[in-house]
Amino acid sequence: MLTLRTGPAVGVTAQVLLLAALAATLGLGAFGWVVGLVCGVLTNAAMARGLVRGDVDALGPADLVTLTRAILACAVAALVADAFLHRPAVTTLLTLTVVALVLDAVDGWLARRTRTVSSFGARFDGEVDAFLILVLSVYVAPSAGAWVLAIGAMRYAFGLAGWWLPWLRRRLPPRYWRKVVAATQGIVLTVAAADVVPRALTSAALAVALALLTESFGRDVWWSWRRRHVELGRPAPLGSLVDADGRPGRRSGPWVVATVVVDLFAFLLVWFALVGPDRTQRLTPSEFLRIPVEGLVVAGLALVLPSLARRLMAVVAGVLLGLVSVVKVLDMGFFTALDRPFNVVTDRGYFSPVRVLVRDSIGPVAGDVVLAVAVVLAVAVLVLMPLSLGRLAALVVRHRRRSLSILTALSVVWVACAVSGLQIAGGAPVASAEAGRLAVGQVRAMTAAAQDLRRFDAAVAKDRFRDTAGGDLLSGLRGKDVLIAFVESYGRVAIEGSPSSPQVRAVLEAGTRRLQASGYASRSAFLTSPTFGGLSWLAHSTLQSGVRVSDQGRYDRLLAGKRMSLSALFARAGWRTVALMPANRAEWPTGKSFYRFDKIYDRQNIAYAGPRFGFAAMPDQYALAALGRQELTGRDRTPVMAQIELASSHAPWAPLPTMVDWDRLGDGSVFDRVHDRAESATELWRHTEDVDAAYATSIEYSLNALISFVEKYGDDDLVLIVLGDHQPATVVSGHGASRDVPVTIIAHDPAVLRRISGWGWQDGMVPDPEAPVWPMDAFRDRFLTAYSAGTPSRPTAP
Repeated sequence: MLTLRTGPAVGVTAQVLLLAALAATLGLGAFGWVVGLVCGVLTNAAMARGLVRGDVDALGPADLVTLTRAILACAVAALVADAFLHRPAVTTLLTLTVVALVLDAVDGWLARRTRTVSSFGARFDGEVDAFLILVLSVYVAPSAGAWVLAIGAMRYAFGLAGWWLPWLRRRLPPRYWRKVVAATQGIVLTVAAADVVPRALTSAALAVALALLTESFGRDVWWSWRRRHVELGRPAPLGSLVDADGRPGRRSGPWVVATVVVDLFAFLLVWFALVGPDRTQRLTPSEFLRIPVEGLVVAGLALVLPSLARRLMAVVAGVLLGLVSVVKVLDMGFFTALDRPFNVVTDRGYFSPVRVLVRDSIGPVAGDVVLAVAVVLAVAVLVLMPLSLGRLAALVVRHRRRSLSILTALSVVWVACAVSGLQIAGGAPVASAEAGRLAVGQVRAMTAAAQDLRRFDAAVAKDRFRDTAGGDLLSGLRGKDVLIAFVESYGRVAIEGSPSSPQVRAVLEAGTRRLQASGYASRSAFLTSPTFGGLSWLAHSTLQSGVRVSDQGRYDRLLAGKRMSLSALFARAGWRTVALMPANRAEWPTGKSFYRFDKIYDRQNIAYAGPRFGFAAMPDQYALAALGRQELTGRDRTPVMAQIELASSHAPWAPLPTMVDWDRLGDGSVFDRVHDRAESATELWRHTEDVDAAYATSIEYSLNALISFVEKYGDDDLVLIVLGDHQPATVVSGHGASRDVPVTIIAHDPAVLRRISGWGWQDGMVPDPEAPVWPMDAFRDRFLTAYSAGTPSRPTAP
């Protein structure tokens, strides 16, 4: 007969042997080994504790059957854990599960037959049932839906609720229906795991099983609630300030329910701060199934610190966790849009541009509401996090003995997982230090950013063309109109690596032929943009300044320095400089002070009576026509250097305009019918699988508008530089994509392209994967060197 001394040892030994057999026959991995072993140790430890506190001092025949079921359930847990990393061993998993379910009917019969029925045996049997149901629900959830986890979690939620509500810890009377419902859960989950019936029927069966389980637990809760004052010998009025044992000072009724809800909210808020990811693609249930070392430390401090120090610790740690939570949310946004994390030092200046972007994208009123809600939520997190941590710390102290046991067990598991390097399915470590890693990473990033800004200041100060005389500049382009056209989100992914790339390449190839027919030639390559997914002004300033402007901090430093922009150098050399900014609605002082544009065309001075197309205030074709009429017609005019920013290919890529006859543009109202027929942004983003095609269509439109513009307004003295500002957001480019954008120089005069023959750029408008790739900041100096008279010599005032 197995006693308190021998029972757990035999159980753990049998568990190890079964796991070893699974490893030898199925190749059970390290993750499965650890999960199975930890479950086995905890199960046998709980069994030993039950023997100490129970009404028996040894395991009877029925208890041995239940122990066998527990060993099988732990093996099933090991196989389920292994299935998240490797191909699931479905046959073995189902075999072990079916054997465990059959034995569930044996142990009760055997206990009655041998007259060894005990309260310990009943509790042991129920806990093994609950554990097996939990494991099966975890296995089924990825295919059936996360809601199935409620089946496995309900027993444990009931037990946790007993921590706060003593009346839930009463011993429940035997009820046959409870066993029927438990058996139903196991059978239904096993059938779902086998995947042998239609998915719809499986979902319906799982829903019925969950409903039965909810009814069964609901009945037990109701039974316990009605008898919460039995020990008093008299009924207590609803809402009286007495606890389940008749002691004053504890509320009952709705107040208790509200207390549980608040505690649960506090726990979830703190748990997100501790283990929540900083990237949306990692926002999965498994990511939260980790053990945070920071939480263990805070719980330990709560147990050992005196009351005042504990409250102070909760405030300090809560504020830090609140800041960590805000940074995590910002990181999610930055990784989604820009494929990089948020930096406190360099990214603070983005909030004003983001406000403008949101207002332009969804309207001023809706935009302000969204931003106001975001600010309120951020402040709420910073306020609620310390309150939540203080509440949880007090809860730990109230249940000191139990909290110490749990904390010790979790600490041992954390150390074991940290030493073994155990990871969850997504690759994150089970032994988490997520909050600390993020906080330390931010501190390091702030230090690195400060040092980087000092290096950037030094690079800005070294401008070899700052003092070059106008007569020595750009002599190879005298008398020519030079247009630099940035096509919004025109990245490398547009011409290679996405399902819609072939159609964009076809447009470029057709455009090459069309321009050749008009006497133009072209050369193409790639430039590596300093930004990704947005923040176009960083790319514009990088190309113009010849230094890498990768964040708002650098941008602000650039504007405060004396670096000469490319357009300012063109102005010094005698060109009329203009900017076409059809998306701008406000004054743009930088256009005058840094870029030195003589004229800026934006939505305020381009008369347009048509509809908006998404972010773009007007279609690219209409904006280009305004530039052509105003600056590229007439005789005896000064050559023009223009920076053009085309916005029709800006997200959300719906609704999209189409080309119309140039002579029918009028005041833009011709686009009303185009807009009415176009797909709306709401319709497009309901089906994100269509976004890639919509993005490609927008790039096609902008490129066709430019090519047609050259045919309409170009002459023998036109030089056009077409490039992207950055890759589109990760919804199109994916995470980890390059920062490369295509660049093409188009010219009618062969002498223009002969000047760059040594660059190795490829013929046509379509660079292939082997085309040269330059940093975008290298373009200015190489361009100036190729088209200027020689090395900078005579100084001149800027």
